[in-house]
Amino acid sequence: MTFFISIINSILSIMLLAIFVRAILSWFPIARDNPLVVVVFQVTEPVLGPIRRVLPRMGAIDLSPMVAMFLIILLRSFLAAAIGR
Repeated sequence: MTFFISIINSILSIMLLAIFVRAILSWFPIARDNPLVVVVFQVTEPVLGPIRRVLPRMGAIDLSPMVAMFLIILLRSFLAAAIGR
């Protein structure tokens, strides 16, 4: 069971990094057809899309990466508590 939780924790860490990279990339004028941007968007959109639909609009500010990162960190801490770290 610990191995399974470690795998999930690793996946969540990668997702956390990908969401952070996406947020940073949004500050720069990089073309949407850039291979890095395409991969980051494909990896993060399944998580950010549903959160974006639930959150109220804040003008041009997208808070979904911050909410997603908070939820991932919370889930990782629950997993750490489940295996007794």
